[in-house]
Amino acid sequence: MINKVFKPIFSATFSISMLTIFLMSCTENKSIDLENNDSIVIENSRLDGQVDSLLNLMTLEEKIGQMNQYNGFMDFTGPVPDEDESEMKYEHIKMGYVGSMLNVRGVEEVRAVQRIAVEESRLGIPLIFGYDVIHGYRTMSPIPLAEAASWDLEAVEESARLAAKEASAAGINWTFAPMVDISRDARWGRVMEGAGEDPFLGSEIAKARVQGFQGDDLAHKESIVACAKHFAAYGFPEAGREYNNADLGTSTLYNSVLPPFKAANDAGVRTFMNSFNQLNGIPATANDFLLRDILKEKWQFEGFVVSDWGSIAELVPHGFAPDGTAAARLAANAGTDMDMESNLYVNELAGLVKSGKVDIKTIDDAVKRILKVKFELGLFDDPYRYCNLESEKNVIGSKEIQEGALDMALKSIVLLKNENQLLPLNKANKKVVLIGALASDKNSPLGNWRATAVDDSAISVLEGMQEYNENIIYSRGPELVVGKTAFSKEVKINDSDVSGFQEAIQTAKNADVVVLVLGEHGLQSGEGRSRSELGLPGLQQKLLEDVYQVNKNIVLVLNNGRPLAIPWAKENIPAIVEVWQLGSQSGNAIAKVLYGDYNPSGKLPMTFPRSVGQVPIYYNGKSTGRPNLPSPDFVFWSHYQDVPNDPLWVFGHGLSYTDFEYSNLQIVDNFSKDKSIKITVDLKNAGPVKGKEVVQLYIRDSYSKVVRPLKELKGFQLIDLEVMESREVVFNLTENDLGYFDNEGNWFCDPGTFDVFLGGSSNTEINSSFELTF
Repeated sequence: MINKVFKPIFSATFSISMLTIFLMSCTENKSIDLENNDSIVIENSRLDGQVDSLLNLMTLEEKIGQMNQYNGFMDFTGPVPDEDESEMKYEHIKMGYVGSMLNVRGVEEVRAVQRIAVEESRLGIPLIFGYDVIHGYRTMSPIPLAEAASWDLEAVEESARLAAKEASAAGINWTFAPMVDISRDARWGRVMEGAGEDPFLGSEIAKARVQGFQGDDLAHKESIVACAKHFAAYGFPEAGREYNNADLGTSTLYNSVLPPFKAANDAGVRTFMNSFNQLNGIPATANDFLLRDILKEKWQFEGFVVSDWGSIAELVPHGFAPDGTAAARLAANAGTDMDMESNLYVNELAGLVKSGKVDIKTIDDAVKRILKVKFELGLFDDPYRYCNLESEKNVIGSKEIQEGALDMALKSIVLLKNENQLLPLNKANKKVVLIGALASDKNSPLGNWRATAVDDSAISVLEGMQEYNENIIYSRGPELVVGKTAFSKEVKINDSDVSGFQEAIQTAKNADVVVLVLGEHGLQSGEGRSRSELGLPGLQQKLLEDVYQVNKNIVLVLNNGRPLAIPWAKENIPAIVEVWQLGSQSGNAIAKVLYGDYNPSGKLPMTFPRSVGQVPIYYNGKSTGRPNLPSPDFVFWSHYQDVPNDPLWVFGHGLSYTDFEYSNLQIVDNFSKDKSIKITVDLKNAGPVKGKEVVQLYIRDSYSKVVRPLKELKGFQLIDLEVMESREVVFNLTENDLGYFDNEGNWFCDPGTFDVFLGGSSNTEINSSFELTF
């Protein structure tokens, strides 16, 4: 009878399934708390009622099925596969033993597999389709680290919105982004995927990206579910090596690692993803302190937690579980709600429940969380809502998406150095020579985590500059990589073939300006792409120095996915532009900045080291007992023998084609009255062109219960000024800005002296202080 009555019947013109009608009726006569006519309370009560009603219809195996995610394993528009594993997974979908699919994309494929779930399974519960939409779906925006360099929260949110729009048009309704891991180690390849080293900036960008992906209404056809990852401390791997252990104190955990995750939760993110690392000896996937105590209890997170790829099974090689059965038990009891591709939940959990080793309440809680997100997406109203061929055709790669990628790319560029106003280039100057294999590369600028981007689809620097000078002279120089690169393979760097060297040097001799495009290939950063050295890979440093010997008027354009240690370049090259990997519109954005049609305003979200030996290096470190050199011949203080302590470029650094002047820093202490400190500073554009400045506010708590950093970012504003225009910039600090977490996770705000710093980078010397009293 259940099969006949409640099995929904769907079609291309599907509206509401019989199951959904039943679920709606289950809440009609229930008492709902209408306190203060709060629509959110009403909606949550309605959803909870629907979820509970559906849960009562499900068998234990069907519940566990919702906790199971499979990777795409076949062409769903083709015949049923013959392979044993693929056939098993296909049958599991028909049996209702799958809650989500990973890497199934495109309207036809998504519709085909969704049809199996909703038309052939007993209860017809729709699937949610996940994909790594990190900085775009088909059209690539800049890598996330580059977007963070914009410090433009509206632009970052818009970039995520456009990525969601493009992905949703292809049937995707869940992205495994944003990565909100704070990291201080440029050796770690995944710094390209985050927002850098600072928890305040990282928190603001986390909120912007969540809001961009999810919008105001998850049921909107252009919204997709966001996922805050990797929970937690994944950005602190020992030696900067991917998947390595993390070893950090609770002060760092509470004050640096967790804030962006809390910000994502406060912004309404519906899913979290585990990290691969251990924390205090407990792998994150089975860490009930993280998942139960903090996330689900203290923070009251209402969505669900998904494992990272196979991380439940990896509890065994971690040495935390003796076998897969124990791994499934440990992960489920700790609070991991969905198993990504280890197959352990679907194979082991039913037996664990029946043996009493996993409580059925644990299963029910996980399934409720998953089903509620599906209801919020509107999948029970229309499981094919993301399957519109016309939208797929019109949205993907559209003019709106491309223009958004260009806008984000422009705002992500950081001018690191510009001696003698070598930039912007003179448009009338015909003797500009462009050199470097990366200058004509149309693939590397797409960066890593490029989703479905078409290889060689980016606008190259050469193409962008040819829009300004179609006769520009280009010399490729030596190759950066050996052979063709592929997403899943290591990039082999050329360190021996000097073909093209002499041609490049000869071409540079008679140029008025040489534009050298150097850096990393787009696939040298990302997951599994750690580096032990941070210089220019391969033969590029030699090329730079050899060109310098014949022409010192060099503009160095850096393509990279992480901070690089390039002290020789900083010392000798007059103009250096950090352009990262900017995505599909890379060359157009770079050319606009080089020729002055766009005034760069980006600021570094990570510190650039002088040497890899300084790593991890970050601006918000803490003082030691011996921080300074007391006398010229004193050796016993915190320093290196071979390089200074300070970095190559500090966090927050970035120049402009105009000059900004700061003056009249004022502090109004009203903390005893309205619990706020008002800080003002006057900013003037004293240079020759219109420009934007990121005004940054830092504080220092002079003494406290737990030692605080030398500087902490607590506010920033992006100010756009005409030539000679001035503006008063106002900040307000509250207890939330002045306090911190102690080593047990308790919030404190100490009385005492606070120093305030305002300026265009973390190295600002404009400062004053106030005394906080209670």
